[in-house]
Amino acid sequence: MTLAAGDVVILKSGGHPMTVIAVEEDQADCIWTGEEGDLFRETIPTIALEVARELDEDAEEDEAEEEETEAEEVTVSVLSPA
Repeated sequence: MTLAAGDVVILKSGGHPMTVIAVEEDQADCIWTGEEGDLFRETIPTIALEVARELDEDAEEDEAEEEETEAEEVTVSVLSPA
């Protein structure tokens, strides 16, 4: 995965969205705001990060699949003999 300054990332294990401000080799400098509005900065190994928009796309795909399954279940129950 290639990261660039400005990318929004999260830890693979979860947590707050962070903004990448610099990348050097396999380390990313990230900033984020805490719950009370404090600004934090940390250098994190890139292997521990995921791009946040990829997670949003996965969630949208899962939601679309659930809606499709629900629609199929309704159709089956309407067409099935009582």
